[in-house]
Amino acid sequence: MGAIVFNVTTAALMVMMVNCGLGVAGRDTLRGRPIPWAAVALTAIAVGGVLLQLVWSGAMDALDADPARSGWWREFTSVFMQNGGLLGALWNLVTLAVVAALAQWYWGGPLTVGLFLAGIVLPGRIDTLLGLGDGPGTDPRNFAGSSGATYFLGATLALALLTRTRLPKELALAIGVPVLGLAMWLAQDNGHGLVSAYGFALGAAAWAVRARWHGGDASPDRSPERAR
Repeated sequence: MGAIVFNVTTAALMVMMVNCGLGVAGRDTLRGRPIPWAAVALTAIAVGGVLLQLVWSGAMDALDADPARSGWWREFTSVFMQNGGLLGALWNLVTLAVVAALAQWYWGGPLTVGLFLAGIVLPGRIDTLLGLGDGPGTDPRNFAGSSGATYFLGATLALALLTRTRLPKELALAIGVPVLGLAMWLAQDNGHGLVSAYGFALGAAAWAVRARWHGGDASPDRSPERAR
C-alpha cells in the first residue's frame, strides 16, 4: 500500500507541475508554438541513453552515479540512464519531454537547459549544506534516472504561474507544488518532493534576476511568435 501511495503522490505532483506549465504557456496557443529545440535535445539524449543501455550491457556500470565508483562524469551521465523498468523509463522520457517543452516556452532554451543542469548538481549539495543527507546514498535506485532533474525543472513552472496569475485556482495549484513536495518528503522521504521545493526556490531566484534585468517585467509575451 505504501508503494502505491508513493507512486500516486509522485505522479500527482508531476500532473500539477504540467498544469502549471500549461497555465503559463496558454493551453490554446500550444499548436502555434515554435519547436522547443532545447527540450528536443534533452529528450533525444535521454532516449539515446536508453538505447545505449539496450545495446551495451555495461552502460549502467560505466555511467551511473554509484558513489563506490570513480568518475566525475557520472553525476551527469547517470541522469540519462534509466533503472525503473519499461514503465519507469517511459514515464521519465515523456515527462522530461513535456516539462522541458513547457519550460522552454516560458524560460527560453538556454535558461531551461541551465535550470535542468541545476537540477542535476544542486539538490545533493543543498542537502549536504542543510544537513538533510548522510552523504552518498547506497540505494541503487538513486544511482540513475532523469526524474529528479525533471521534477526540479517542473517546479520552476509552478513559480512562473504564481507570478502571472491572480485566479484562486491557479494560485492554489502553483503554491500546492512546493507544499505537496515538502509533505511528500516529510511523510514518505520522497526525494521527488524535496527537489521540487528546491526547484521552486531556484525558479523564484531566476524570475527575480530576470525581472531586474528587464526592468521589473520578467514575464515573456504569451504569443507563440515571441515564445522562443
